Amino acid sequence: MNIAVYPGSFDPITYGHLDVVSRAAAVFDRVVFAVLVNPNKGAPVLATNDRLEVIREAIDECCPADLASRIDIESFDGLTVDFCRRRKATFIVRGLRAISDFESELQMAHTNRKLAPEIDTVFLMTALEHSYLSSSLVKEIAFFGGDVTQMVPAAVARRLAARGRGL
Repeated sequence: MNIAVYPGSFDPITYGHLDVVSRAAAVFDRVVFAVLVNPNKGAPVLATNDRLEVIREAIDECCPADLASRIDIESFDGLTVDFCRRRKATFIVRGLRAISDFESELQMAHTNRKLAPEIDTVFLMTALEHSYLSSSLVKEIAFFGGDVTQMVPAAVARRLAARGRGL
């Protein structure tokens, strides 16, 4: 069974993330949507449990049932390769929006390969219509009270709206 891990902070998840994970689920037998708990990133806008909940809601709302059933959602801390080993995953999925993402992603892929030669990184290009999206951009727009409904699933938009302007 080919298992892939799609790691990230996903604070919050965007339509770009959903695009990547649904395409990964079409390629791999199982995909673990792995929410990183990273104390170095500062306080998240959405708590880990909220992120896990909105990701499940978003996958159920946006992905075809046959693909959604192949996506697990978990949180983790520590090294991605260690999490992959625990889940018996041999692939890491990373999304690329633009060429500007490639340099840092390539460095991370080589580092992970050095740490765990049995685990490969697979890059999927985000669909063109989502290539401008980032969680940071969504957070900034939401912080100032802007409309993010075209950028994030309804479950995320509801939670961000509930937090109010200034998050």
